[in-house]
Amino acid sequence: MAEHHYTAAGGVVVDGERMLVLDRPERSEVRLPKGHVEAGEDLAATAVRETQEESGYADLAVVADLGEQIVEFDLLGDHVVRTEHYFLMDLRSPRRMKQPAKDAQQFKPRWVTFAEAAAQLTFPAEQEFAHRAAAAHRRRRQQP
Repeated sequence: MAEHHYTAAGGVVVDGERMLVLDRPERSEVRLPKGHVEAGEDLAATAVRETQEESGYADLAVVADLGEQIVEFDLLGDHVVRTEHYFLMDLRSPRRMKQPAKDAQQFKPRWVTFAEAAAQLTFPAEQEFAHRAAAAHRRRRQQP
């Protein structure tokens, strides 16, 4: 069994008291948007690019760094060690962009409450980031 290491970055997008999740019906998953960090790309840029591609929402602003976790899993006979880094993002407008065909086919964006997001996300690491995002969002809203 080969072991693969890589870094991914993604976004937890909020709009008021709603959070964006992605249905992935082919795999019976509910996910947060994220993807591979490309050579020379910083984490925040990756997070914005991947979130735009997977969700179709074009007007996003990074407002907080939510940190990272290491996630390990087996896939197709290999062991994967992925460092996942997430950013809290505000939806600045509902403006949409044309998604890559593969992403448009795989991911169906859906807006849910913070509690629904944490309950519906398939993977514990993403549930943790939903909780971190909700807490960071509340702290931001309480600041004068």
